[in-house]
Amino acid sequence: MPRGAPSPADQQVISQFAERGLVVTASQLEGWRRAGLLPRHRRRGLGRGRGSVVDAVDPVLVESAAALARHLRQGRDRRLAVLEWFAEAGMGVRPEAVRVPDPPIGAVRAALVWVLERSVSQRLVEFARSAAGAGEEGQNALYEVARRLMKPYRGAANPVLVRAALEAGEDVPVEAERPDSRRMVYLVAAIGFGAQEVGADALAEAFAASGMFGLTVEDWAHALAAAERGEGAPVDWGPLQQHADMVGPVKQASDEELVRARTVLVGLRGFYGLYVLHGLLLPDTPALAALRQRIDAWGMFPILDQIIGLNPSPRQFAESLAICMEPPLDNLYEALLEQLGEDPDIFSVPGDDTGPAGFGEMWMRAVRELSGPVAAVSGGAGPGERALVQPDDVILPPPG
Repeated sequence: MPRGAPSPADQQVISQFAERGLVVTASQLEGWRRAGLLPRHRRRGLGRGRGSVVDAVDPVLVESAAALARHLRQGRDRRLAVLEWFAEAGMGVRPEAVRVPDPPIGAVRAALVWVLERSVSQRLVEFARSAAGAGEEGQNALYEVARRLMKPYRGAANPVLVRAALEAGEDVPVEAERPDSRRMVYLVAAIGFGAQEVGADALAEAFAASGMFGLTVEDWAHALAAAERGEGAPVDWGPLQQHADMVGPVKQASDEELVRARTVLVGLRGFYGLYVLHGLLLPDTPALAALRQRIDAWGMFPILDQIIGLNPSPRQFAESLAICMEPPLDNLYEALLEQLGEDPDIFSVPGDDTGPAGFGEMWMRAVRELSGPVAAVSGGAGPGERALVQPDDVILPPPG
């Protein structure tokens, strides 16, 4: 074989890619193997002194290389492609489609750690801890850094209010009435400087901005003040310190825990999408209403709105996955799966025997009949993301 020429096995892979409209070279395949992203071809020995041969190219190797070819491009860090590959592998597929294999989990962990160490939230936490003891000057420096790094966001408007506005032909609300998300920097300050140094009023704004339990600034201020007066259980700031670091838990997580976090994230994305689509006139059914009621009972729509991106970048995916390793999100996912199992007919309108097809037609008819255009309403769509949720975005796990 001429030096530098692809092996017969690699030539098979390259030919299969060409049939799909993908271009890959033998040197790229070898580079991916050296990086630990692709296995080598399985070879069969021919006997003493006779060498070995590849009988057939492993389909898993082909699909893994195809995933890399889809997500890699000139000048892009390979770790971002690995995260996109990992996200794609966790998505549901149609029965006739080929399932995307998972990338090597060690490469996934390394990519997650690399992204999280560079995330805004991790950098702010590290800055706050490094400035501990610097007093008011240190806090002011932290707030200035946060002002430059954090993007303002008040949360998606309640889909129930959006739906009512669309049906009435009124202006559609595009933001929730929560404090600017940048107020959550006060929680970061509490990690570095201590809650007492930050003050109850600032922390009330931070908790309200997070959307936890749907409580307002006034609600949180009242609760924190009562705790300070000894009229209720004292506030335990330990969990805040414990969960502030996203990098450590990812480093320590087992392979199974990382895959589970992806399962939770993908599943919650589907449930969140259905909730948002209610605001865009998705026909309401008892099963859909029950799912929304579960989310509301947990007070979790604002939290999902903060962490779920329907078309996330690899960096958003990494941060969301790290959060989905925590018990509250895992428990919510299980509760919603339980509800879906109890009533799986989410796309069946009572009294209509046309099933999902009729459901879809009813939805499209409702949108067409609007007196004005549908506003660009979404949950937390960032720059470059689609603002309007699409039906294909909603992928739910099977009930049971």
